[in-house]
Amino acid sequence: MATREAQRKWRLTHRYVKRQLNVMARENTHRLLDSFAERFGLRGKGEAVTFATFVTEALVQRSDFSDEAKRLLEDVAEAYRRDRDLYIN
Repeated sequence: MATREAQRKWRLTHRYVKRQLNVMARENTHRLLDSFAERFGLRGKGEAVTFATFVTEALVQRSDFSDEAKRLLEDVAEAYRRDRDLYIN
């Protein structure tokens, strides 16, 4: 855990562009984030979260123009809702 002073400096340095996101996630989610980071040449789990968000946003945008992308996005969302308890809590 970072010291109080280190946290204060980090927040002061990044106050306009970043906020810390501390979440509890299942072990499998941590493994997947590590896997994404390795596979796509990212700098760790934090960047893997950002990448996953970027990919989701790109798919949402693409779904406005592509029926195939729209179907894929709907299928993924439905599968997540169906199996949600496997991924949270």
